[in-house]
Amino acid sequence: MGGRRTMTARPGGACVATLPTGREIVIPPGGCTGWHFHRVRLDAVVLAGTLTRVLHDRTVEVHTAGTTFVEPAGIGHIHLGHNLGTEPVVLHVTPALPAGTPFAIPTPAPAGVTQAVCGQHAR
Repeated sequence: MGGRRTMTARPGGACVATLPTGREIVIPPGGCTGWHFHRVRLDAVVLAGTLTRVLHDRTVEVHTAGTTFVEPAGIGHIHLGHNLGTEPVVLHVTPALPAGTPFAIPTPAPAGVTQAVCGQHAR
């Protein structure tokens, strides 16, 4: 994962890993990311809600709070994230990007897949 991972000491000497440096993404209920891809691998943790991802090959993956997933880099890995639930989806993502580099590259839907229609986009 990109960024620095820190450890927090707890009473009794136990250390607990905290989230690495990254970015928080919030997708409101009914919202989506739009079709896109990433220039670099992205590691994600779902902090709240349920994220439904549609991949370039039409595979659908559902990720609930507390789960993780990886989005590979490159235009061959176009995907869409959608919040079909009633509470916001909150993601913590860790891309290894230099400052000022675009986070995601918008792209049309893959051939044979319907373009995304979303109420609100992720922020």
